[in-house]
Amino acid sequence: MTKITDYIQQANGKTLFSLEVIPPLKGSSIKELLANIEPLMDFKPPFIDVTYHREEYIEQMLPDGTVKHIVTRKRPGTLGICSSIMHKFGVDAVPHVLCGGFSREETEDFLMDLHYLGIDNVLVLRGDPAKPYKTFKPKTNGHEYASQLVEQVANMNKGQYLHEGVEALTPTDFCIGVAAYPEKHFEAVDFDADFEYLKQKIALGADYIVTQMFFDNSKYFEFVKRCREAGITVPIIPGLKPLSTKKQLSVLPRIFYLHMPDDFVKAVEACENDVQAKQVGNEWCTQQCKELMAFGVPVLHFYTMGKSENIYKIASQLY
Repeated sequence: MTKITDYIQQANGKTLFSLEVIPPLKGSSIKELLANIEPLMDFKPPFIDVTYHREEYIEQMLPDGTVKHIVTRKRPGTLGICSSIMHKFGVDAVPHVLCGGFSREETEDFLMDLHYLGIDNVLVLRGDPAKPYKTFKPKTNGHEYASQLVEQVANMNKGQYLHEGVEALTPTDFCIGVAAYPEKHFEAVDFDADFEYLKQKIALGADYIVTQMFFDNSKYFEFVKRCREAGITVPIIPGLKPLSTKKQLSVLPRIFYLHMPDDFVKAVEACENDVQAKQVGNEWCTQQCKELMAFGVPVLHFYTMGKSENIYKIASQLY
């Protein structure tokens, strides 16, 4: 398998196409997911990200009036989907590896599974709080911050494992991706504090960056400039999601703390229905991509949310 950084270097300045998919709900078939990926193979993605979804907690009222807490995982299967993608399409799968829901030992075991499967790229994330809780809490002996997880993966790349006293340990060879937020992570005190966390992750061994979605390219350009001025030289991959419904105009900024440009807001608000809003979203994203490609971004990375029709329409105008 090839590292993300190698794909970018081998492209010689050409902007690559990639995507992120989410596992289907438990009990669903993988066929729809693979069917949605298949048309996008026309654009030769060198890699596909697969999200990881941690456990959730459900409260069930029992007949005696007591409450039983049930632990469930609604979207399992990340590892199996990665294997299926590599087998069916012959492209590298990049699993998300989370702090949330893992102890350090479980993280090491999961990374060894990836290593044995020949998966050499990972996207390291803290992850969200376990639903329905609002505050992130690490598992016992787990990582609280993504930087700690980056350090663990980087240590394994040096042959340093959690247990001691074992000689001749074989190093892993992971290419480590991390997330960044051109408009600040919503939990950060301010952008400066958020940026310091990013610098720490790079210093600990991260090899490339993937950004949160954005609708204002100036936010990405400003972010890249700041990174370069701070000595961060790793590839910075823009994450993109075309708006597909009018409701998302208010939902996405609220969830992800995004800035929506005035021209875009006015155009979507003028739409009479979601069909028109989706068209506006596609056109806006297409123009974003053209501008980003002219800027020289290494990859256009699309958050598909399990759908491919709008991504295909956009990519058809670019590749």
